[in-house]
Parts: sequence; structure tokens; C-alpha cells
Amino acid sequence: MIAWILVGGRLTPTPLLAALPQPALVVAADGGARHAAALGVAVDVWVGDFDSSADVHLDAPREVHPAAKDETDAELAVRVALERGATALVFIGAFGGRFDHTAALMLGGIRLAREGWPVILTSGDEWGWPLLPAAALALELKTELTLSVLAFSNLRGLSLGGVRWPLHRADVPLGSGWTVSNETTGETVTATLEEGWGLVTVLAGGTEMAGG
Repeated sequence: MIAWILVGGRLTPTPLLAALPQPALVVAADGGARHAAALGVAVDVWVGDFDSSADVHLDAPREVHPAAKDETDAELAVRVALERGATALVFIGAFGGRFDHTAALMLGGIRLAREGWPVILTSGDEWGWPLLPAAALALELKTELTLSVLAFSNLRGLSLGGVRWPLHRADVPLGSGWTVSNETTGETVTATLEEGWGLVTVLAGGTEMAGG
């Protein structure tokens, strides 16, 4: 069951965003609720401490938490989604917010993927997919785009195809810029990894793309 988690970063309407499979569940994390109207979806649960949504008017059931808490609003939203049976998570509004929240969301997405949950992160114009060992990515990219692999640990045995600068079993240090700003070729992009964990990101703009 696909759940959309609406979080507080930017949202840019694109054909790819419009082509996302419709969710069975929508959970808004505090100010992320403002994206519901642009997406044309009804929010099933609205969670958080509501410190960033004073200007948002939404008729949805609320789960209110104190500001002094041990989880971010996005983490609370994930917990609700999983408790309600979600089997895949799409974070919408994932890029362009506060840096600390964005970084925590990227790392949290990788952690969720390591626990076995399929994860996509998007703001419409920018997309991210966790890359883990034994979990190959195949992305059908319809045109030439900027693609990066961000090393959130030392990466061993990174192979990357369907890009201008392919790699075969490369070792990439934590935080290296070597795999930033590659270019897709319009062919299927493949990414595999032997050890470590990373994030494949794509700048999509207004182009069309399908991922899996």
C-alpha cells in the first residue's frame, strides 16, 4: 500500500509528479499539509506539533504532539503510515526546506530503506532514491538529466550505467564529489552497490520520467 507523506519543503508541479501512482493513504506532517491542495488529494491524518501550519486550513483528523518531543513531524507521520499498513513511502516536499530537516529526511529515508521499506523522496523537480547493497535501481529516464550518487558512507563496488560517465565496481569515499553531476543518456539508468549506502538524485525539471 503506497502512502504519501507530505513534508514541509518546496513543491514544484511537474509531469512526473502528476504521473505518480495515487496513494492509498496520505499523511501530512505539520506544514506539509499545505501541499494537499496542489496535489489534489485528501489528507487522511495530519500529525505534528503544528508550529509551522498556522496559515494552513485543512479539514482532516489531527494527531497533535508537543513541541518538546523526540521525533520530527516527518517521523511521526511515518509511524502513523506504517501503523495503518503502508508498504511503500513517498515523501512529497522532501527537498528545499530547512537544511537540518532535509538532511534528517534523507538519512531517515535511507534508514527506512535499510529496514525494507521502498522509499522515494521528491519535490517534483528533484527526486531521490536510496541505494543499498542487494537492492538494484533501474530508472527509466526519458531525456538527459543531471544525476548524482551521494555517498552517505564509504561506497564499495558502485556500478552505474545509462549515464555519460558509467562506473564499474568503483569505490567512492564518504561525501565524495566524484559521483555528483553525472548526466543521463535517455537510456535506462542502472545502479548497484556492494557495500555502503547512498542516495541517487535526479534533477527532473518539467521532464517526464518513470522510476522503479
